[in-house]
Amino acid sequence: MDLTPDPLVVRLRKALRTGLAGVPARIELHGAPVADGPCGPARAVLDALGAAGFEQPASAGGLDLGLTAGVLVSEELGRAARGNSYRADAMAADMSGPAGAALAGLEALPVGSAVTATPRAGGWELTGTVTIDDVSAGTLLVATRTGGESVLVAAEREAVGCTTESGCWPPVARFEATPVTTADVVGTLDDSPTGPLARARLRQAAYLLGIADGAHRTAVEYAGLRQQFGTRLRDLPAVSFPLARALVALRATRAAVYRGAWSVDFEPDAVGTAPVMALAMAAETARDVVRLSMQSCGVRAMTSELGLHRHFRLAAAESARYGDPAALWRMVGADRVRSARRAAVGVTPPVAATTLE
Repeated sequence: MDLTPDPLVVRLRKALRTGLAGVPARIELHGAPVADGPCGPARAVLDALGAAGFEQPASAGGLDLGLTAGVLVSEELGRAARGNSYRADAMAADMSGPAGAALAGLEALPVGSAVTATPRAGGWELTGTVTIDDVSAGTLLVATRTGGESVLVAAEREAVGCTTESGCWPPVARFEATPVTTADVVGTLDDSPTGPLARARLRQAAYLLGIADGAHRTAVEYAGLRQQFGTRLRDLPAVSFPLARALVALRATRAAVYRGAWSVDFEPDAVGTAPVMALAMAAETARDVVRLSMQSCGVRAMTSELGLHRHFRLAAAESARYGDPAALWRMVGADRVRSARRAAVGVTPPVAATTLE
């Protein structure tokens, strides 16, 4: 992995950061902190930069910048505490699905277990309640399980038995015997180390990393301005030491996330459990760093001026997307145990070990 800064990545990050800085933020302390999907305010910035084509191959009219560019977009959205209106279209493009759809049901492990698919003539009936990115989307890409495997199914928001609720956050979609056909199956969410699910997990890991980084930067800036006992808060060991440890955690998480993205782009045979591990690490880092950042700012963290409440609510909701961190770590551990057992009996494990769900 080349650690030399890529000039293109640097320029892209600057353009994203500049554009997102001009997006008005919701400063209310209650209610939804962000808006996702095509109606989200951050979507205009992504459309202006042509973000939809960053990861797409040149043969499909894209820029062929690889997953690293998608990870960068997600990180900057999280850093600005905006909704991740990028991940749904990126995953849909990976699976040749419809653009402008919303993702639903990817928070449960095994993937898709939150929505039950009961067989019926020509398809299935979906039943369950899951989180959703955008309640205004006309099509929902629902993760479910059919025949023992995880699949992504396209369901219309206005379909029979499908209802959405935006009064809570994150919003949810409810399915009560909602009919779908075999033609509605977008694709399989398999355990391929470089498949759509692995790529989506790395984008989500980067989003969580950005949320933590944005909260940390806000806390550091405030601690450098606020004075107590005649000195800056940032100069007090009780404040500066935890912030320094948080910075170490952020850098370690960033290395894991971008290493995973780089492996998917350039060394697919060596990916292994890197996406799962990066997501589990990013989820823990986001929750810990955001909480520490709020503690460093004291009572001021509970006001709308700093905007830390948005990072806090985002970290709480987004850390469970694509799987609970503890369950993800168990997947990594189980894979390593299997590899060790194979090595003990003299069987060479595959280089790109997969994770069973």
